[in-house]
Amino acid sequence: MIFRPLKYEKYADKICQKLTEFQNGFRAEYDLDNYANWFYNQSSETLRLYSDDKEIYFKYIPVGTFSQKTNTWMWAWANEHSVEPRKFKTLKVKEFGEKKKYENLTNAHFDGDKYTGWELTSIAFDIIGGIGTYRVISDHLEKYFLLTEQISKEEVEKIESELIDCGIHGKLRKAFICQHLNNKIKTGFEEAFETFRGMELGEEDDFQAWCSECEKERLKTDGWNDESMEFANIKLVCENCYFEIKEFNINE
Repeated sequence: MIFRPLKYEKYADKICQKLTEFQNGFRAEYDLDNYANWFYNQSSETLRLYSDDKEIYFKYIPVGTFSQKTNTWMWAWANEHSVEPRKFKTLKVKEFGEKKKYENLTNAHFDGDKYTGWELTSIAFDIIGGIGTYRVISDHLEKYFLLTEQISKEEVEKIESELIDCGIHGKLRKAFICQHLNNKIKTGFEEAFETFRGMELGEEDDFQAWCSECEKERLKTDGWNDESMEFANIKLVCENCYFEIKEFNINE
């Protein structure tokens, strides 16, 4: 039996009803019931719905997954196998749950039922926002999305062209580090700006970091020049590699 405190139950029921009413208009506006197939790309966080004669694309935020085999829910922010950068936006739901003491919003993984996925997606939509929600089912796993905007095929292709194919983590956003940074020997970690996993970047921004020795070389000339750049010998890595190296270097 799944225990739902009365206070949480009233709140969840109200939010679910709110999303149901909203979704009716959203599905009709985008004609979502008349697409036969779906495909989502974790690296670009895009969802494609298509049939023989038409297709539509959306950007999404992953909410979480529900296993029909084990009847358990997992929030996207807790899914270590997901490479979706924007999964950490669901931490806003966790923060709300901590204030309200709603355990279903703070526990990473817990037992549920066939209603759990839509209930928690309704709450995430109310807190985070978007233009609508969507669910896909594959191999008994339900995956829930907040759809944030409709985009064109050309925009999807542009996003995917800017990814790097990492041999360890798959296709992810690019990052740049000096030749000395690694996750075996601590070398110090300097950044162009403060970063965190899943953050959204401006069009002109990249994840960029270098070691303490490179920082000394950079400061000698009050900025990067040919000599300090040669010393750094910048290399390309994926976003996950970048943050693994960062966490190794900054943690005691």
